Amino acid sequence: MNDGSTSGELADSLRALVSRLSPGDRLPSSRELIKEYRVGPATVARAIAALAAEGAVVTRPGSGTFAAQPGRHRDTAGAGAGDTDTDWQTVALTDRAVDTHLISDPLGPPPAGTITMDGGYVHRSLQPTRALSAALARAARRPDAWDRAPAGGLSALRAVFARIVGGSVAPKDVLVTAGGQSALSIAFRAIAGPGSPVLVESPTYPRALAAARAAGLRPVPVPLDADGLRPDMLADAFAMTGARLLYCQPTFQNPTGAVLPPERRRQILDVARASGAFVLEDDFARHLGHGGAVPRPLVADDLDGTVVHVTSLTKPAAPSLRIGALVARGPVMERMRAVRLVDDFFVTRPLQEAALEVLSSPSWDRHVRSLGAALRERCAVLAAAVTREIPGATLAGPPTGGLHLWVRLPSGVEDTVLTGAARQRGVAVSAGSRYFATEPPAAHLRIGFAATADHAELTEGARRLGAALTELGPRRG
Repeated sequence: MNDGSTSGELADSLRALVSRLSPGDRLPSSRELIKEYRVGPATVARAIAALAAEGAVVTRPGSGTFAAQPGRHRDTAGAGAGDTDTDWQTVALTDRAVDTHLISDPLGPPPAGTITMDGGYVHRSLQPTRALSAALARAARRPDAWDRAPAGGLSALRAVFARIVGGSVAPKDVLVTAGGQSALSIAFRAIAGPGSPVLVESPTYPRALAAARAAGLRPVPVPLDADGLRPDMLADAFAMTGARLLYCQPTFQNPTGAVLPPERRRQILDVARASGAFVLEDDFARHLGHGGAVPRPLVADDLDGTVVHVTSLTKPAAPSLRIGALVARGPVMERMRAVRLVDDFFVTRPLQEAALEVLSSPSWDRHVRSLGAALRERCAVLAAAVTREIPGATLAGPPTGGLHLWVRLPSGVEDTVLTGAARQRGVAVSAGSRYFATEPPAAHLRIGFAATADHAELTEGARRLGAALTELGPRRG
């Protein structure tokens, strides 16, 4: 074939070649075709594209061109009639996979009848459903309900969040987000660049670890004790890693329930300032206290922009009230506003209006008080049941806020094995290994007391968990 040969003639030659090959056989490379048929690269590319469009060959970038399965043809819309071959995407997507193994349930959805003690939301009976429905109905009737909302959030809603946070926080320091998880994702991407270290509590919230890793960050664990994050270890971690960001939960930490005492709060801010680093304060549990005093958030006493504060209404209200906020001062807020603008412009206005209605109503404070009392009772019921049903287990706390117990298992028990056995007995709990950025120092479970229907389910769930542990007894080493 001479230099004047057309891509059509080359395509005919390649069709004949494909007819002699078996499905999956590799065609000569583009370089080999150029040399054999004495044509240019563009001619080869057009010929291969024509055969691919007919379904005669399959191209896999980085691997080559292969004879297709018999009967593999494209319809007029370009869709394959047989199985779609997406192997090429492995090369195109490179190594930017999003790691969700810590937040996905390896056991799958629990079967009907399972007592759910692994969730992070309150049971429907504890949600202010009537107030939420009424607020959403009123919000939908507003004449501007479906107008575009400001990128930073409704000014009135930002003012309410500023008032909740307290201190010198002003509405201009607030950015409304689509829940706490969205806020974490925005903050991680805005504050630190891909490949940077981020210090995290050990253990910590798995979805925060997932969001940090999805942003390309490298979580570095800092140990906790009964009073929360250890400032001495934090200083060492900043010095060794050069990190410029700490993610922490100072109040009712998830999963341990620890609350940082005032002295440690000051020390942690001092260490971060000395290191030129930000503190990302996840205050998800501000409305989940069990009736006692709740400490002021770190950001309320921060005068130099060290703290970026995250709060959310989802946990104390309902899973689908996806309204949260970021609070910050200085260029970091402008950076986060830019990320949110690129992501999704703004949070849907009817939901913001409904959240504003809820927070502005006297019924909200009543709900928070009644929820706190209910959580306190549930926590006590579950703690007593776990102590009774799981001899040798050690409870952290008991917590004075939050939705969970953090339980250290007896020596020789594997948390993932026990969670699987418990699922077989009809109770779902969370393996503690999910809450560590690296190797866990011991086996734990996080057991929730807010997602069940009543006290009886809590007691029965603990009984089933104890029975599962007893069943595993002979296998423990």
